Formats: sequence, C-alpha cells, structure tokens
Amino acid sequence: MTIEEALKNGTKILKQAGIEEADLDAWYLLEYVTNVSRAMYFALPSRSVSQEEQKKYDFYIEQRSMHIPLQHLTGEQQFMGLDFKVTPDVLIPRQDTEILVEEALSLINNPLKILDVCTGSGCILLSILRYAREEKKIQLDGMGIDISDKALDIAKKNAENLGIEATFVQSDLFQNVSGKWNMIVSNPPYIRTEVIHTLQEEVKLHDPWIALDGKEDGLYFYRKIIKEAGEYLEEGGNLLFEIGHDQGQDVKALFEEAGYSEVKVKKDLAGLDRVVIGVYDRKVSAKD
Repeated sequence: MTIEEALKNGTKILKQAGIEEADLDAWYLLEYVTNVSRAMYFALPSRSVSQEEQKKYDFYIEQRSMHIPLQHLTGEQQFMGLDFKVTPDVLIPRQDTEILVEEALSLINNPLKILDVCTGSGCILLSILRYAREEKKIQLDGMGIDISDKALDIAKKNAENLGIEATFVQSDLFQNVSGKWNMIVSNPPYIRTEVIHTLQEEVKLHDPWIALDGKEDGLYFYRKIIKEAGEYLEEGGNLLFEIGHDQGQDVKALFEEAGYSEVKVKKDLAGLDRVVIGVYDRKVSAKD
C-alpha cells in the first residue's frame, strides 16, 4: 500500500466513525507512524508503506475511530509552540488556554514569583516561564500545584524535556502552599457537573473527570481560589483565570465581591469570554 492509499483509507474509516476532523487526524497519525512530512508526502505519494508501518497505522486508526483522543495515541500536544507530553492523567492542552498565558506574559515586567493552581501537564506555568525568561529576559520563580500526583509526574517530565526550571508540589488548592506570590494563574475545573455527559466522547470519556467537574454551577473552584488567594498574593498581585465562555460576568462579580480591583474579562480569538484578571487590593479585601 502507498502512503496516499493508506491516508485515504484512514480518513474514510475516521469519517465513518464520526470523527470531526477525520482527514487531519488521519494525516497526523500517518505522519506519526511513518515520519513522512507534508512536503515528502506530496513529493512521493506513491512511497510504499512497510508492513510494520501499516500494522501500526491500522491500530492507531482503529483506536481513534473509538474516539480515543489523538493526543493520547501520540502522547503529545503542542501548546504555545512547545511540545508537551500528555496522558489520560492530565487535561489535554487546548489553544483557548493560550490566551491565559498571553495575558499573564503581558503583565510581567519585572522579576516575580508565579503560582499555577491546578497545573495539570504544567503547560501554563512552563510556557509563561519559557517566554518570560527567553523573550522578555525576566527571571521568574514558578511553582505548579495539583491534587493529582500522576499529573505532577507529567508536569515534571515536561519541565525536564523542555529544560525549564520549575517546582511542582502536590496540594489540594493552597493546602501545601506557603509564602507570598506576585501572580497566581489557574485553569480550574469549571464545567457544570450535569453538562459533562453532553460533551464530546473524547472529553467526557477520556479527560480526567477531576479536571472537568466544577460542581453544580461550575463556579465552585473560582469561589474557593478567590476566597483563599488573598493570603498568598502580594499587595497589587494579579490573579488570572481561564473561564468557560458563559462565565465571564459571574467570575468578574466574584472578584469584585472579594475586593479585587481593575477586574477585566478578556476574549479569545472567537470573541468569547475566556480569561478574567483581577488585582489584589489588601486594604479593600480586609475591609470587606
């Protein structure tokens, strides 16, 4: 079989299985198995696929047709131009979350300490550290915390693979955190429990439930983090969240009720609310 024939067959199977981006996923899996680039493919579409390559490709196509996420098959996902290792123990990094990283980087103008709550794969913290250090020439101290030891193992491997110095600590929110931080970032679980069963199979069956479930109204972790973060933020420190597209005003109100100032809701490239930012004002928060 040629690589062209293998790709057509793989695409057909994924389309029949209802995979949304069947042609793209079929290509990624073919590239993963054969190491054939797009340029090589178009130059030599009649290149033969070895029996071993065909066997592997057929296996991955079958797995993907069962809605196992592409990233769980390849074990990797690109985020902010960096390659991250992923497993079923962590939420797959998504492009929407890059808005949170970009907003955090825009606020960094001097050396500081940054804490990432619910760090998962570590993609948010490690991306911020990499680009602040390399592009802005600002040295940051960063720590990621997560309740899952398995997730932290992945985060540590990502830090090692990317050559980025960071600390990772097992902690149920702020349970094992001490000291003061200039910035706290978080992409906490924010999907309402009753909604999870309506999500794509790739999400509801394969992403860790603990990384999805924001309890009854989806705001549980925002409330807890906002309530407790003041104990760990320096005066004038920033708290940044990724949010669901319909949670902007609710989370903004939680910030304002807790005495945060300069609260802003930022939109993603699709024009949907995606990030909320607040500045910790100790005097106002203490008064409240």
